[in-house]
Amino acid sequence: MNAHSEPAGEAANGDFVQSLARGLAVIRAFDAEHPELSLSDVSRRAGIPAAAARRFLRTLETLGYVRTDGRAFALTPRVLELGFSYLSALSLPEVMQPHLERLSRETGESVSAAVLAGSDIVYVARVPTRRIMTVGITIGTSFPAYATSMGRVLLAALPESEAETVLAHAPTPALTQRTLTDPERLRAELQRVREQGWAIVDGELEVGLRSAAAPVRRRDGSVAAAVNVSTSASRDSLARLREEHVPRLLETTAAIAEDLRHV
Repeated sequence: MNAHSEPAGEAANGDFVQSLARGLAVIRAFDAEHPELSLSDVSRRAGIPAAAARRFLRTLETLGYVRTDGRAFALTPRVLELGFSYLSALSLPEVMQPHLERLSRETGESVSAAVLAGSDIVYVARVPTRRIMTVGITIGTSFPAYATSMGRVLLAALPESEAETVLAHAPTPALTQRTLTDPERLRAELQRVREQGWAIVDGELEVGLRSAAAPVRRRDGSVAAAVNVSTSASRDSLARLREEHVPRLLETTAAIAEDLRHV
């Protein structure tokens, strides 16, 4: 099934509006690697007929969310409105940002925060210091949770049965030679993350990328988000990541949690 097509079984649900799902699929067809797309590209990536893709693109253009030069289509900054209400209500990015900036200064590394969206993590705040991945990371970027440190922290925070369901229904391909894909090993790793309160992932999302993550807890103890410190294998050893960055990371998430108590 195409990554942007409607969820299995939803079309049979009387409350499911297929045209809305297709319109959202058209918007999601664009990403950092595909900022401009032809009509046929949108049709293919959204998993809908070209005639339908054309209607949705023209509607989005009329509403100001898409622009075109007659050949290629691209999103406009107005699409940010679609996520602004969520981010504003979340209030997390504003609370976290100064803490992330301080952690980045202390470690000299890129620092990010993300929330769980299905089987993916979505970045909601970030302080980059240098480009450490071949794919550019911005607010709204998503990655599969199973192969990321923040994703494992967020999955480990779910009830075990819910985490099992997420992993059972999400594809877990080997993104690198190091990626954990075996369900038993992933289950064991999530249990370890639950027990120690943080996660380290080494080269599982992209070769040479290392990161450590920890949860940010709300007043009631539930996990609101995850924060990570990302570095490269050529610059930092696993020992330094564990012994120097993790303690600072835990101090940061504790400070954010304290601030959230007053929000």
